[in-house]
Amino acid sequence: MKNRAYLEEKAKEIRKHTLSCIGKLGVGHVGGSLSIADVLAVLYFDQMDIDPKNPEKSNRDRFVLSKGHGGPAVYATLALKGYIPMDQLCTLNQPNTDLPSHTDKNRTTGIDMTTGSLGQGFSASVGMATAVQIDKAPYYIYSVIGDGESQEGQIWEAAMFSGSQKLDHLIAFTDYNKMQIDGAVEDVNGIDPLDKKWEAFNWHVQVIDGHDVIAIRDAILEAKKAIGKPSMIILNTIKGKGAEFAEGKVGSHNMPVTEEMAREAIERLG
Repeated sequence: MKNRAYLEEKAKEIRKHTLSCIGKLGVGHVGGSLSIADVLAVLYFDQMDIDPKNPEKSNRDRFVLSKGHGGPAVYATLALKGYIPMDQLCTLNQPNTDLPSHTDKNRTTGIDMTTGSLGQGFSASVGMATAVQIDKAPYYIYSVIGDGESQEGQIWEAAMFSGSQKLDHLIAFTDYNKMQIDGAVEDVNGIDPLDKKWEAFNWHVQVIDGHDVIAIRDAILEAKKAIGKPSMIILNTIKGKGAEFAEGKVGSHNMPVTEEMAREAIERLG
């Protein structure tokens, strides 16, 4: 297992490349991309059994970004891991790109499920975890959902099924940055107490600091011990984490970003 310094450096690199490609485009989903950089660093560089040289190996762990608009951070992660060329990042959401704004498994090597329509990706994750259970396979399905996305009924139908079927190779995360496209989650349609809701659906639940890489890693290891229950790890995060112009701001959901703004933010990251 990797140490804190290594994982924090990977999260920083994910943030830098995310900012760079959005700055090149001039607009993008900054907030919800930067808030998941830490969990992506832990998954792709410490916990997931994957091989960029064999991206379709049958027993690999799978990752589904149900909140598909966080795609820029996933693309940055895939580039750093060696799935796609680093220079491909500058094509984000450009004409004829293989890196669309929302993730697409038919376009991008390393993407396990096409997502974007809220709730859809999580339901797909549940289907994949069901296949794991039927096949008695060893791998895990990891999925990240958004807090605004958690207002969708489809999320809770999938949660109910997963709990009842005891899909213990499904480990999900909620990016709880408390903001969605139209405002604060609590003002639009509050979801608290989120942990109690998931527990009521027969999930193993942990609530942690979503920017602490060791806390994330420890929570994943703990989730794997929860036999007979799917796991939800609620990540308390800050929208736009790591970019002063976006951090903690509702408007960072999808915002204009100049190359100068991106460059200054990257310099501050060090």
